[in-house]
Amino acid sequence: MGHAQKRLALKVKNAAKVTAISTVHLPKFPPLEAIQPRNVEVPRAPFDAETWADAQPPPPSALSAFAHRIGLASVLHSSDLILQACTHSSFVSLHQLHFPDRPIPSTNAQLATLGNSLMGLFATEHINASYPYLPTRVLKAAVTAHVGPMSCASVAQEMGAAPLLRWRRTPNTPTAPALLHPDALSTIPRAITALIAQQRSLPSARQFVQTYFLSREIDIRGMIKFRDPKFALLEMVNKFDRQRPKSRLLRETGRFSNSPVFVVGIFSGEDQLGEGFGSSLKMAEYRAAEDALHRVYLTRTPSHLLQLPTSTFPSQPGGPEGRYSAPELAAAEIQYASSGKSTG
Repeated sequence: MGHAQKRLALKVKNAAKVTAISTVHLPKFPPLEAIQPRNVEVPRAPFDAETWADAQPPPPSALSAFAHRIGLASVLHSSDLILQACTHSSFVSLHQLHFPDRPIPSTNAQLATLGNSLMGLFATEHINASYPYLPTRVLKAAVTAHVGPMSCASVAQEMGAAPLLRWRRTPNTPTAPALLHPDALSTIPRAITALIAQQRSLPSARQFVQTYFLSREIDIRGMIKFRDPKFALLEMVNKFDRQRPKSRLLRETGRFSNSPVFVVGIFSGEDQLGEGFGSSLKMAEYRAAEDALHRVYLTRTPSHLLQLPTSTFPSQPGGPEGRYSAPELAAAEIQYASSGKSTG
């Protein structure tokens, strides 16, 4: 491919990235600031079409299609509500720059704050009820993986909310970090969660979060790390008043070869707690201790026995409250290698 063909392909690729702006719903097009008057000594500043397009509201048909696409047309029945959920607070300065005489648009700042708290509540109770023995630091990491900023931005992108987002990039300042596109995009699912709670009920908002966020599988096992799993296992066994763990060689092959394999099990009395393999006895014992800890920390409550405290809230205003039976309290977490301040 020659130089001219490469430049043409690059132009076509860049043109495909430009978002198409519908002008049917706009009162005037082209805008007056885009037309350079004749016989004027002082010319106007160059017209920035991209900035002007960012300041325009999306067409009502796109807002309605978005509400139907995510299955919330009966909740987000007004285009103004959808537009508010898709308007970041940084958009106000851009709107005042182009439309100083118009009223300030409603933003999703308060809705995103409320929705973020609700999503954190739903994710925390769901993970805590599903994994009752999970350490606190791993619980926080799992909540972030489910409903954190990157997850919210990814879900909003899959919903098709990116073309509807109204925002303005802000640089980094001494008091606040720079605002990037994923940061602004992540506020849309949070605002929608708050709108569902306001328009419908708290169980409806929880169902929305369950459908779009908590139903996704995350790798919790990879979040559990130990510097010394043998010592952590000893602390856990002592907490449950069990016998001191002992390592036993279960199987081996090729001890005197270049690639030996050892299988070690860790026992507390007659009960086997974990099993691991490795090219050395030390490695196999390390993995066996990790396996024993994972079996405890990743103990999962069956889905048909899972109960959440927010299930007691009525599904409709003034409706009956749901039933909730609190499960038995699990033993307190092992302090060693389970908190951010631990030396483990």
